[in-house]
Amino acid sequence: MPDTASALLTALPLASVLIGRNERILGMNGPARALLGSDSEGRHFLTAIRHPAVLDAVEGCLHDRQPRTSRMLTTEGGQDMTYELHCAYLSIPDAEGVLLSLEDITRVEQAGQMRRDFVANVSHELRTPLTALLGFIETLRGPAKNDAEARERFLSIMAAEAERMERLVADLLSLSRVESEERMRPTARVDLTALTDSVLKRLGPVAQARGVELGRNLPEDEVLVPGDEDQLRQVLTNLVENAIKYGGSGGRVDVALEQRADVPGLRGPGARLSVRDYGPGIELVHIPRLTERFYRVDSHRSREMGGTGLGLAIVKHIVNRHRGRMKVESEPGQGAEFTVELPARA
Repeated sequence: MPDTASALLTALPLASVLIGRNERILGMNGPARALLGSDSEGRHFLTAIRHPAVLDAVEGCLHDRQPRTSRMLTTEGGQDMTYELHCAYLSIPDAEGVLLSLEDITRVEQAGQMRRDFVANVSHELRTPLTALLGFIETLRGPAKNDAEARERFLSIMAAEAERMERLVADLLSLSRVESEERMRPTARVDLTALTDSVLKRLGPVAQARGVELGRNLPEDEVLVPGDEDQLRQVLTNLVENAIKYGGSGGRVDVALEQRADVPGLRGPGARLSVRDYGPGIELVHIPRLTERFYRVDSHRSREMGGTGLGLAIVKHIVNRHRGRMKVESEPGQGAEFTVELPARA
C-alpha cells in the first residue's frame, strides 16, 4: 500500500478499509485488521465483509462517488453487534477508491433498547392499576351508585391500586436518584450495627403479622463503613422485607452482621451482612437476573405482595455506589441467602 494511504489509515481511530476501483482491499488500519483479519488485504472486499449493506454502500460510492451511510448487523462470539458504515470516495496521488469506516455502536443500540424496554415495562405496570381504577369509577357512577356495600368494597380495592402506583413511582424516583449518584462514592461513616438493629425493630411488626420470627446475630461493637445512611437503610429494608414476604413460609428470617479483617472480594477489611430465609428458595436459572428492573420470579405472587420489581435493582445500584458486592445463594426448597459485603475504607 502506498505510504500516503497507509499514513492516512493509521491516523484514523475507527476500523477503516481502503477499497480500490477494482473492489479489492488496498489497505486497512490496526482496528480493521483486528475486526476483519490481517489476511484480508488484496482480496475482494466481500470476502472480508460478507454483508449486503456493505455491498450496496461500496458499489454505490464507487459508481457516483457520493458518501454513503448504512448499518451492518452481525454476530461475534454469540453476541449481536451493530456497526455504522461510512463510505467516502478518496482520490489521492498514490491511491484511489472508497474509504470504508466501521463504527461500533452496539452499546448505543443496547442503551436505546434498554430505554425502550424500561418505558414499556413502566407503562405495563401502571396500566393494570389504572384500568382497574377506571373500571371501578365507572361502576360506582353507574350500577353501584346507590349500593353502599359495593361502594365500600370498591373503594378499598381502589385504595390498594392507588397505593401500588404510589410505591411504583416512589421506587422509580429512588432508582433514578441512586443511578445518578452511583459514581459519587459516599464518605460519611455509618454504624451498621445500630442501623441494622433499627431496621429490624421497625420491621418487627411486619414479620409478626406474617408469623415470621426475626433472628439476629449482631456484634456488640460498632461496625463502621463509609456510606450513605439513608441508602444503606434502604438496602437492609428491601432485603429483609423481601425475605419476610417471599421466604416467610419458612417461619424464620435470620439477619447476621460481622466485621472482617479481610474480605476476599474486596481485597481488604470490610463488613459482611447476610439475610437468610427458609422459604421455597429460588431456582438457579433466575438468580443471575434477580437484579434486573421489573424481573420477577413469580410475577403474580410479587404483585399480590405489593412488589414493584425494582427493589433488588435499587439494592444493586446502592451496593455498587458503595464499591461493595452482593451475592445470592439459593436452592429450591432450601431458602435463600442474600449477602452484602462493604469495604471498611473509603
